[in-house]
Amino acid sequence: MLSIKDLRTTVGNRKVLDGLSLEVPAGEVHAIMGPNGS
Repeated sequence: MLSIKDLRTTVGNRKVLDGLSLEVPAGEVHAIMGPNGS
């Protein structure tokens, strides 16, 4: 299992992630895509 809780990160002064939490059970595959598909 992959577990992420309250992930926060910035690039320079810009917030990129603010409070991301995610759980992916073993054997499952997930993708996170932006508006442009990247």
